[in-house]
Amino acid sequence: MIKWIQQLFSSVPVADKTDNMKKFLIVGLGNIGAEYVNTRHNIGFKVVDFLARKEGVSFETVKLGTMVEFKLKGRSFLLLKPNTYMNLSGKAVKYWLDKENIPVENLLVITDDLNLSFGAIRIKPKGSDGGHNGLKNINFELNSNVYARFRFGISDEFKKGKQVDYVLGEWNAEEDAKLPERYEIASEIIKSFGMAGLELTMTSYNGK
Repeated sequence: MIKWIQQLFSSVPVADKTDNMKKFLIVGLGNIGAEYVNTRHNIGFKVVDFLARKEGVSFETVKLGTMVEFKLKGRSFLLLKPNTYMNLSGKAVKYWLDKENIPVENLLVITDDLNLSFGAIRIKPKGSDGGHNGLKNINFELNSNVYARFRFGISDEFKKGKQVDYVLGEWNAEEDAKLPERYEIASEIIKSFGMAGLELTMTSYNGK
């Protein structure tokens, strides 16, 4: 009887923890709705949209957002666009980290940053929300600010009292023409994060 029980349990597949280390959640922050599509605040959505097209995959509606998955050399990249609006982004992030059993060190959040010049890139392993409501809610939901973030500069070329209008405004013609090249670099960064790790990605791409 004991031998039979041992055989039964030996036949049950056990989840390999290393599999979870090869899975990455890449979250592009933005707001849903046609009026926000081309706004500066939606750069996170635009970056993951670009990468999905490049990989030939399409987003599907899931709980708390839209998501698509692609694989690269044994690693799985889950691209997520929360549909909770920016201020509640953390709900979607926490849900999918838990559901997919992805360690927080495999989370990368892509967001706009007023403190960086247009197109400038800063990848950091942790940090404050910097006044960004999406990051603020993620910090709250995860009860931590220790997760990788990819800040994409949108500059601060706005008049006093016009910050909201600027952030929720669309790119000017000069910026729009330069975005494709920045999207290419952003795609490389995401892949590097999963393949080479955070430290090497920071060294290779910060300041580019």
